[in-house]
Amino acid sequence: MTYRRQSPIVVHRSGRALEKAMGGDELSLEEICSLLSVRDPVLLDELFQAARATRERNFGDSVFCYGFVYFSTHCRNDCSFCFYRRSNQKITRYRKTDEDIIDLSTSLEDSGVHLVDLTMGEDPMLHHGNDYQRLIDLVGRVDEAVKVPLMISPGVVPKDAFPGLKDAGADWFACYQETHNRGLFAQLRPHQDYEVRLSQKKWAMSSGMLAEEGIMIGVGESIADRARSVQIMGDLGVRQVRAMSFIPQCNTPMACRDHALFLEELVTIAVMRLLHPDRLIPASLDIEGIRGLRSRLDAGANVITSIIPPSMGLAGVAQHELDIEGGGRTVEQIESVLDETDVHLATPSEYASLISGWRRELMSSEAGP
Repeated sequence: MTYRRQSPIVVHRSGRALEKAMGGDELSLEEICSLLSVRDPVLLDELFQAARATRERNFGDSVFCYGFVYFSTHCRNDCSFCFYRRSNQKITRYRKTDEDIIDLSTSLEDSGVHLVDLTMGEDPMLHHGNDYQRLIDLVGRVDEAVKVPLMISPGVVPKDAFPGLKDAGADWFACYQETHNRGLFAQLRPHQDYEVRLSQKKWAMSSGMLAEEGIMIGVGESIADRARSVQIMGDLGVRQVRAMSFIPQCNTPMACRDHALFLEELVTIAVMRLLHPDRLIPASLDIEGIRGLRSRLDAGANVITSIIPPSMGLAGVAQHELDIEGGGRTVEQIESVLDETDVHLATPSEYASLISGWRRELMSSEAGP
């Protein structure tokens, strides 16, 4: 990877911001922008080293892995970046049965994942009116079948659905804003409500679930937009924060755009680690597959996401076919990469203990004095 040299003034400013971040001092928006702009090779190495050291102080040498079950690729939305947008009529979609979903979830648990992520488009069959009992029942059936924690990623649901999802066994709720620039949000997610989507994370936490927020890199946002998102994710109080590179998808309005530079994602991961040291930060296999795992771990990530069992007819999100059918996204493949690093997979009990503590904190804070 080739890095460009930066002026001494820019390097000095970024170096000062890095020193403050390493010292645990609060950074201004301008200082966060400075860190996100680091491209000087020497300073990049220092940034990534600082991110790894911060991860080690908070999580030791343990990392976690999440299994991924994208169980319905039908969606009512028309997101400009998404392969499975409603208007893309040139693709084959699927909708897994409850039995399929349970089998996939138990298979992932048996393979050694710490969590199963149940993901779907906003399928009209499940997003029908305000009755989400069908989705709640599905979560309950999976929770009965597996012992590992569950994440649910169903898109936008009404506020009164959250207690039911939590009681059915969902430990996490994920719903990505992609950007916190409202104008850009409207372009990426046309005819969707920014505030309602942002409130998903708040409603999830108020019901007792942990929440994840995420942004996309390379969709037309500025460095200042990224910096503001890093701040907002911290202010929300979510326990998992992610940044993923934009990959152009065929038959979408953004198909002809260049894909994001992966270095931009790596720098964002490192900055998020420094500013949110005790949060989980994913290294997604959905962007570069297994070959991109090491660089994301080296940037400070500590959750390996989008582990998908092969030969099961499942798809990814950012890259719907990458490394899936041939078995490139398995726990076994991950462990072969980790053997060459200073980190290892945590035990299931380590992960369960971590999030149980967070959930107790969350319920205590929601209950008030």
